[in-house]
Amino acid sequence: MLALFLVLLALLSLSNCHCHKEATISELRLAFSHNRVSSRQLVEFYLGEIKKLNPVLKGVLEVNPDALYQADRADRERAAKVPRSLVGLHGIPVLLKDTIGTKDKLNTTGGSFALLGSIVPRDAGIVSRLRKAGAIILGKATLSEWSNFRSLNAPSGFSPRGGQGKNPYVLSATPCGSSSGPAISVAANMVAVSIGTETDGSILCPASFNSVVGIKPTVGLTSRAGVIPISPSLDTVGPICRTVSDAVYVLEAIVGFDYNDAEATKKASRYIPYGGYTQFLKPGGLKGKRIGVIRNPFFVFSNGSNLAQVFEKQLQTLRHEGTILIDNLEITNLDTILNVTASGEAVVTIAEFKIAINTYLKSLIKSPVRSLSDIISFTQKFGDIENITNFGQEIFLASQATNGIRDLEKAAITNMARLTRDGYEKMMLENRLDAVVTPGANISPVLAIGGFPAISVPAGYDNKGVPIGICFSGLKGSEPTLIEISYGFEQVTNVRKVPTFLH
Repeated sequence: MLALFLVLLALLSLSNCHCHKEATISELRLAFSHNRVSSRQLVEFYLGEIKKLNPVLKGVLEVNPDALYQADRADRERAAKVPRSLVGLHGIPVLLKDTIGTKDKLNTTGGSFALLGSIVPRDAGIVSRLRKAGAIILGKATLSEWSNFRSLNAPSGFSPRGGQGKNPYVLSATPCGSSSGPAISVAANMVAVSIGTETDGSILCPASFNSVVGIKPTVGLTSRAGVIPISPSLDTVGPICRTVSDAVYVLEAIVGFDYNDAEATKKASRYIPYGGYTQFLKPGGLKGKRIGVIRNPFFVFSNGSNLAQVFEKQLQTLRHEGTILIDNLEITNLDTILNVTASGEAVVTIAEFKIAINTYLKSLIKSPVRSLSDIISFTQKFGDIENITNFGQEIFLASQATNGIRDLEKAAITNMARLTRDGYEKMMLENRLDAVVTPGANISPVLAIGGFPAISVPAGYDNKGVPIGICFSGLKGSEPTLIEISYGFEQVTNVRKVPTFLH
């Protein structure tokens, strides 16, 4: 009870700094230009909020001891009118999921003590882009340990280093994972914007449950180099922010070719539009769009839930704004796709993880562990200290038992491609759809095996006050259209509200 009281007190105290609360990147840039706030003041404000709120919410794992130094440099560059200081993310604090490597004083551990003290060889590809844009790396966000890939029994949003992340709207509700910390932190205004990663649902789900915007980019649109991996076939890196416009500003800063993730980023670079992504932040983006509605099983809600009414209202909003809804569509073999074992997703990710994590660990300049086998041994030895013995590590053990990409894995890859071609892709093309709309993040396995993009936008709240998002998804490279749709929806609905910190 005392903890809840302190959180509520901290929330009320934000009124003294209302100029920062819920501020968007555009609003912050305007404040910079009129000298109403400096980057140093902004960083100090967020550090203060982290100090007050994080003991309960546990969205931030560690803060960057050089954040104020970076803020001072941004202020000096702005005063000198350095060209990069006038646009984009310059001087804006960014929080990174603790799988995204930074060559600085911050740790990169995936939430595990096994990697505490490890030293990465270089910044992750997207971090290099953020620094080039002048963004301030505020710190690392909490997550589900190892991006939720150690055990089927581990609580979502929990890591040994960060503890149990809390949903800032209803503290007893799931924050969802694995990018829980980035979503918690921006929702509770402990940072301006954040970045997460997704293999299957790890951006879309926390965005939905924390009433924020999450963009899952087409696989390869953003570099995965320097990011603790799960599956190179499925992994992607994307923004989690409070508004569509903020998320698009971040997306624009981090996309592009990276020599250290050459194959995937070269292939996806052809999707990047000339002139960038912010040009698609325009009113009326819903008009004329053909959007498919898959009722079964995505629009099925529990008895007594108000969510059926919430989403019928939002579908009506789409129609009112000129969207052409193609209702009651079906994806061929959807039951198989949603079953990660039957689709082949589990087989592929388990095999790829061992290869990818061993490669990552061997690349580290310093590390307590150098292989998946070392991680397993570490967990067995120190599980009692970490208080995670009961969670097990059955996924790790299954991955360790694999031996490369052999016939079984190749068959699974072929099966995923067939299911994608005959399912989601065929439905999109036959109905000439611009996007598909679904509640929450339950469509994520469909998008994962196809490498497809999606954007989650706040859509409403259930009877208990727990948020839920609306997910707009499309084919590879459809980010411009998804941005138009998501921004258009956000502007006419304006659903998001500040957290309530309820039990």
